[in-house]
Amino acid sequence: MGNAQSGFPGGPPGGGKDKKKDKEKKTWQPPLPTTIGQRKKKKGGDGIVKLPKVYPTTRCNLKLLKLKRINDYLLMEEEFVQNQQLLKPQEEKTQEERQRVEEMRGSPMTVGSLEEVIDDNHVIVSTSTGPEYYVNLLSFVDKDQLEPGCSVLMHNKTMAVIGVLQDDADPMVSVMKLEKAPTESYADVGGLEQQIQEIKEAVELPLTHPELYEEMGIKPPKGVILYGVPGTGKTLLAKAVANQTSATFLRVVGSELIQKYLGDGPKLVRELFRVAEENSPSIVFIDEIDAVGTKRYDSNSGGEKEIQRTMLELLNQLDGFDSRGDVKVIMATNKIESLDPALIRPGRIDRKIEFPLPDVKTKRHIFGIHTSRMTLSDDVDLEEFVMSKDDLSGADIKAICTESGLLALRERRMKVCNDDFKKAREKVLYRKTEGTPEGLYL
Repeated sequence: MGNAQSGFPGGPPGGGKDKKKDKEKKTWQPPLPTTIGQRKKKKGGDGIVKLPKVYPTTRCNLKLLKLKRINDYLLMEEEFVQNQQLLKPQEEKTQEERQRVEEMRGSPMTVGSLEEVIDDNHVIVSTSTGPEYYVNLLSFVDKDQLEPGCSVLMHNKTMAVIGVLQDDADPMVSVMKLEKAPTESYADVGGLEQQIQEIKEAVELPLTHPELYEEMGIKPPKGVILYGVPGTGKTLLAKAVANQTSATFLRVVGSELIQKYLGDGPKLVRELFRVAEENSPSIVFIDEIDAVGTKRYDSNSGGEKEIQRTMLELLNQLDGFDSRGDVKVIMATNKIESLDPALIRPGRIDRKIEFPLPDVKTKRHIFGIHTSRMTLSDDVDLEEFVMSKDDLSGADIKAICTESGLLALRERRMKVCNDDFKKAREKVLYRKTEGTPEGLYL
């Protein structure tokens, strides 16, 4: 019986207890912690799992800023539209009041002179016809500008005073005043170191550092004259002076001082120097002075006498009883031998600066200035043109460079070669020797 029980496939009945004991003998090991990503899962006391915080990215911030900016623009547009609707009735009212004032003023036909102010509403005026009038003073006239002797505008029917004429400068003088300084500087002037130094001492330094002349005990020069053959840089140097100084620059051509009617030329000269003195420090540049400052001689022509009167007024303004102060005069001419000796004597024009034709060093410098922005091929040899014996002025060199660029464009090339410079030089010299105009388009 015992053998039969031991041969039972399930084993002896006591074998299950041994297996249970073996399991109990094994050591207990804690379970592995569960992980989410790289972090360990922490179990709180209440067993609640906290979700990670998600922050907005950079793109979201930029989008938010863009929406805020759009919102600001919309608010500004809405406010602008509301303001326009509110201001529209006020603008219409202002326009109606302006039209009413214009109707009251009418078209003035008489210019009178104020003799006496009686009260706030009445004045005594005189006209060019002779009699004096006791007239009304309209309410919109600025009473602070009323002074005995000033010019007033009078109504064409009632003779009431409707405005005060300002003592403004001649409109032609206002045109001569340069509002914007030229862009040329001393670096754009090829060579002429001595001429630049002389004009600095005579014009620029007295305006910028007048104390230097006071310490030396001398008076600075009143004016300079630039003379030389055409195209040597006289006007260019005057533009450079205007650019370097912060003074008011008045430019006038000598032919502009010759007017049609008798006495207008001297009057224009007086207005020119008066405006220069009011806006001092200032520089008056008179180009082509030989148009008005030629030598005086006996003539029966009325036009010649008027030109001589204009020159006499110019002489008086240059060296009269009235001190000009910080007003410097620069003159330019091609024919200094034709000028009147009284115009260019010391005391009026203290320094005479000659502009000769450029030498080899100056030619090289001028070629370098005008070809600095040009695209040149490798075969260009500027020394060939610099060392030539041709009497080239600064204007001729500029014309050669410009003409060579046009020849390259004609052949659809973006680089200027040496043959272009040769053809341009022949063209410019031919026009110069034959006496034909030196323009680019003939």
